[in-house]
Amino acid sequence: MEKMRDLMKMPSWRFSCMTLIALMLSILTGWTGLEAQTRVKGEKTIVAETVEVDKMIHDFGDVMISEKMLHCSFHIKNISKKPIVVFNVASSCGCTNIRWTREPLTPGKTGEIQVDYTNDAGPYPFDKTLTVYISGLKKPVILRLRGMVHEKKKPLNEIYPIQMGTLGMKTTDIKLGNLKQGDSKGDSFQIANLGSHPLKLAFAEVSAGLELEVSPNPIPAHSTATVKYTVSADENTWGKNYYWFTPLVNSQPTHQKVGIWSFTIKDFSDWSKEDIKNASQPLFQSSSFTFPKTRKGKKINARFSFANKGKSNAIIYKIDCDWPDSQVRYEKDIAPGSSSEINVELDTSKMPEGDVMWTVLLTTNCPLRPYITLYIYGNID
Repeated sequence: MEKMRDLMKMPSWRFSCMTLIALMLSILTGWTGLEAQTRVKGEKTIVAETVEVDKMIHDFGDVMISEKMLHCSFHIKNISKKPIVVFNVASSCGCTNIRWTREPLTPGKTGEIQVDYTNDAGPYPFDKTLTVYISGLKKPVILRLRGMVHEKKKPLNEIYPIQMGTLGMKTTDIKLGNLKQGDSKGDSFQIANLGSHPLKLAFAEVSAGLELEVSPNPIPAHSTATVKYTVSADENTWGKNYYWFTPLVNSQPTHQKVGIWSFTIKDFSDWSKEDIKNASQPLFQSSSFTFPKTRKGKKINARFSFANKGKSNAIIYKIDCDWPDSQVRYEKDIAPGSSSEINVELDTSKMPEGDVMWTVLLTTNCPLRPYITLYIYGNID
């Protein structure tokens, strides 16, 4: 899976891989739509105003294969006015043993989910999900276990290769995943102090909607810390968005931005079956456009035709193309029974030669397809 993520960062890849990659894209981005509505309150997460979870992710950090069994726990508090029951907790793999509070949780009471993770393979990064089914919630709560397994102990500068003075990071491109509009979602990542003196970390040029905190801070010499962050999507946020910050090491700017990106979709959690039945339904004649061999420097015009087969207006909130030198023209509001077209103009001047594939992501008001992926294929000569 980690190798597939690396492939998806590449600007182009061969046609023999396209079908597999398209399938993996849908798998990797699709599951988040199953999550219950959440908002962050301090260090805790509120789920559908019913339960309060102390954390949504447990990051074991960097561990050794020799550590055969890893342990963690999650705490869930009933903040509603009725008793709730944790019916089941399902793991994405057989490497976890799970125990949870079985008796009903009355209002104000807290239950526990205890997890034993069998760390018997590697070295590899792992990211496992726990799907928690709770009475009173229409959708399950998704918890995650993750970490990086090493065969032998490595120096910090190898584990954290991106260096900004004495600050070490694994990446400056952090992915949060899907976020429902109006919600807030949090995650965390590990950093390291590569120096021989304590490091005080602060942040400058922080994007609106992004909050950050570090623990411990100052970071002791030759040790690690956790950066917790929360992204909140306001009423004007749609599609793919980057949230930036610049680390300050002991009050000195690093002059290097770190980006956190998420994909914001409409929240349909309170829609009734009747609302969904009467919703919009944009259907495309084809989700792909193939252009002939094109000489670098020429412009490509890709067209995608579709019709709104639903019972209400189809609204396209935003379109994101992953090729930066592009212009997209489209109609934002399409009446029921009407047809429309999306035109994408690509400047090939800076494209790599050979087979390429670019994606066009639509954010819509269709509950069955809140985001739609279109593909542009071809060859640059």
